[in-house]
Amino acid sequence: MKKTTGTDRSITSRWRPATQAVRGGTWRSEHGETSEALFLTSGYTYDDAQTVADRFAGEAEGMTYSRLQNPTVAMMEERIALMEGAEACRAQASGMAAMTAALLCQLSAGDHVVGARAAFGSCRWLLDSLLPRFGIETSVVDSADNSAWEAAIRPNTKVFFFETPANPTLDVVDMQAVCDLARAHGIVTVVDNAFATSALQRPMDFGADVVAYSATKLMDGQGRVLAGAVCGSKEWIDEVLLPFQRNTGPNCAPFNAWVVLKGLETLSLRAHRQSENAVALGQAIEDRVVRAGGTMRHPGLPSHPQHALATAQMAATGPIFALDVGSRQTAFALLDALELIDLSNNIGDARSLMCHPASTTHAGMSAEGRAEMGVTEGLLRINVGLEDIADLTEDMDRALSAAGM
Repeated sequence: MKKTTGTDRSITSRWRPATQAVRGGTWRSEHGETSEALFLTSGYTYDDAQTVADRFAGEAEGMTYSRLQNPTVAMMEERIALMEGAEACRAQASGMAAMTAALLCQLSAGDHVVGARAAFGSCRWLLDSLLPRFGIETSVVDSADNSAWEAAIRPNTKVFFFETPANPTLDVVDMQAVCDLARAHGIVTVVDNAFATSALQRPMDFGADVVAYSATKLMDGQGRVLAGAVCGSKEWIDEVLLPFQRNTGPNCAPFNAWVVLKGLETLSLRAHRQSENAVALGQAIEDRVVRAGGTMRHPGLPSHPQHALATAQMAATGPIFALDVGSRQTAFALLDALELIDLSNNIGDARSLMCHPASTTHAGMSAEGRAEMGVTEGLLRINVGLEDIADLTEDMDRALSAAGM
């Protein structure tokens, strides 16, 4: 493989984000291809036995096994790291593989984690069910309350874990305040940035130590593959995450990495346009929803309690918002009346998608747990895509009428 200017950090660090998203991390074979090559291989051959020994000892550069390195995956890792402003990145098999690895690689029995109350259902399962099995204590707090984070700190607190905006309630965390607090107490901050990606916010700019992603979402952007990523300092990635990943194997497939690389080229364009569409759709239907007794939550709307914070720390407020229509019956009636917007539990897609979190993404939680985090029976989550905003508005107006709103 021929390394190009796309792998020279002294050059790529000077590029603007849009350039990094297209050219960062690019390697080329002897053929000089313009699009990244797809390397579907599990292993590698060597010229001699000493080369093998040197590579496995870490004394020589080169690939050893695709559970550890793959050229296509390495290109994706380098590009995501550049876009995030991180020293290093390791790709994962999925978003939840990324969240799990980012936590388990650094926690042991007797440690304590403080997590955000509002979170994706599987992320809450990690805090509520998985970590306690291994003797790791967990607490959840109202992530919008800065004082709650400080009050939850114990002598054995090792990690703060949160996503912002949160799934599906769109709670926003004051990243600067929470990251500063964590650093003052020697606590590692792990941020799930899947709702925004580096195109809309970079948590490390606010002091986050580790940023984890479901690349399945906005990074791919077209609902094609599963992938994840974890970014951090080179020391943390190599010494904390890599031993866990090497021996447990939650690796991203080369084909999936190649698809994500293609998605990254248009990520900023999609994320900003979908954010614009989301705000426009929210503005179009908010009064009607509120008059019917419902509520709307999108950080881009002035009605959101943390609107000012969101607009201060995000370049745009994202493609996803939530509306509460009061009951499961009304929510299902609205979903069943949609003609354009698809019923799907995915997010970040270029297509508009809508789901009922209480019966899908958060169905594995208890009713009490859902109530605690604000996932009511009437809550709906919508991922606003790239369709014409007039068509989306007409579809929502028709569905709201069918639901009696």
